Amino acid sequence: MQITMSPYYGKPDFSDIAAGSGRQIDTVSVADLLRNAFVYPPHSIYEDVKLVTFGFSPQHDMRSEPLFKFKWRNAGEVPEVAAHPQDWIAVYHQKLVDAIRHSCASMQSPWLLQSGGKDSTTLAIALRDARPDVTCITYLGGREENEIESASAVADKLGLRHEVLICDPGRAYDRYLNLVASMPLLTADFALLSYADLGTEIKLHGGDGIIDGLGSDSYFGTPTDRQHWLLAQLARGLRMPLDITALPGLERNFQLCFLLGTLQMHPIERVFPGSRFSDAEVDELFGAPMAERSHARLALFREEIGSATTSWEWRDMSMSIAGSAGAFAKGLYTSHALGLEAAYPFCDPDLREWVHHEVPRRQKVDPETGVNKMLIRRHIASHFGELPYVQRKGSFRFDVSGLAAQRFDQVRDFAVRLDDLLPGATRWLDRNRRRLDNKYHASKFYLLAIVLPWLLARRAEAGLAAAHARH
Repeated sequence: MQITMSPYYGKPDFSDIAAGSGRQIDTVSVADLLRNAFVYPPHSIYEDVKLVTFGFSPQHDMRSEPLFKFKWRNAGEVPEVAAHPQDWIAVYHQKLVDAIRHSCASMQSPWLLQSGGKDSTTLAIALRDARPDVTCITYLGGREENEIESASAVADKLGLRHEVLICDPGRAYDRYLNLVASMPLLTADFALLSYADLGTEIKLHGGDGIIDGLGSDSYFGTPTDRQHWLLAQLARGLRMPLDITALPGLERNFQLCFLLGTLQMHPIERVFPGSRFSDAEVDELFGAPMAERSHARLALFREEIGSATTSWEWRDMSMSIAGSAGAFAKGLYTSHALGLEAAYPFCDPDLREWVHHEVPRRQKVDPETGVNKMLIRRHIASHFGELPYVQRKGSFRFDVSGLAAQRFDQVRDFAVRLDDLLPGATRWLDRNRRRLDNKYHASKFYLLAIVLPWLLARRAEAGLAAAHARH
C-alpha cells in the first residue's frame, strides 16, 4: 500500500489501514522512532505501507524507486528583486484568508492552535476575516515559557474566542492511550501528547476541526543561527560507552548530556528536534544491532542534501524529512483517531507558490540580520506593533519529566509485556529511573511511553513476535 501523506499534497486517506488487518510491524521503523522520534520516509511503522511525503512524487513507487527532491531550493534567497511590485502585506493577507477558507470549508466549529508565535498570530489575524467563528486555544506545556497572556491579548483584540489548556502530563498520556487503537500509523513527535490532549479537549467542547500553523518554514527560509551551526559541527557520529551520561556530575546536567548525545549523532540527524536514544542504547533496547539498519535509511536523502548551496538550505532540507514524518504526522494521525478535520492553511498551493516565486528576498529574510519571515512579522506589526513572542519565541515544550514522575510504573509494565521485541527496555527504565528529573533522560522515557503502548495495541493483529523472529 502507498499513501500520499502530506498536507502539501492534500488530505491523506487512511481508510484502508483497518484494525485487525494483520499487518507486520517494521522493526527497523521502531528503531527509527527511538533514534529520531519519527519513521524515515517513505517507510511507515508497517512493512507493507509506504508513505509519499513532501519531497517524493506520488507518481513514483515508494518501494522500488523513491527519489527525494527538495522543492524550495534557495528558499528565503530568491527572487532577489520582485518582478511585479505589490502591496505585499495586503496581498499576503488576502491569500492567507483564501487559504483558510479553502482548507476549513468543511468545518462547522474550527479551533486554532494558538501558540502566541508568528505563524499562529498571523493566522489569527486572517481568521478574523475568514472564519470569525473560530475558537483559539493556547497550550501551556512547560515552565520555560508562558505565552497565555500574549495569545489571549491577540484573540481579545481580534474579537475571537480564546481558551487555555494547562498541561497535565498524566491526563495527556491517558488521552493518548485512549487513541492508540484508532491511530492509523505511528510517530513519536515531541508534541504528540500535547496534540492528543488538545484534540481531545477540542472534541469535548464540540469542535470538529483543528487549524495548525505548520508549513511555512520551508518556503520562507530558515537561516541557520550560530547555535544550530555549532551543533551540526559537533555531531560526529561517535560510538561512546553505553552509560556515559551516568558518570558523576553528568547524569543530572542537561547541557552536558545533550552535548554527549550530539557527539554521537550524524549532523543531519542532529537537526531533528529533541534528545533521543543513542545507537548504542538502541542496540541494547533490541538486544541486537538495529541502529545501523535505521541509520542506513538516511542514504536516500544524502545526495540531495549534499547539493545544498548554503547552510540554511542544508538545514531546510534536513528539517523537511522530520517535518513530514513527525511534525505533520502527529496532527494527521491524532485528528484521524479523533474524527476531526485537520487544516494547514500555510500548505495552500497558491499561497506557498506566491511566496516562493514572487515575494522578494527582503520580505522573507533580512540579509543583514538573518531574521526570517519578515512579511509575516510586518503583517502582525500592522495590527499589533511588536509582540514579545513574535520577536523571540523558543521551542515547543512538554513536561517530559512530569510524565516520567506520573507514569513510570505504567510504562515499565508496557516494557515488560513487550520484552520479546525490546528486551532491553525494562533494564533501561530501571537503570535510569532516578535520572528522569533531567529532561535529557526523560525525553527518552517519552519515546518509550509513546511507542510501547501503540505496539502492544497491535501485537495480536500484527504478529509482532513472528516479525521479530524474521529479522
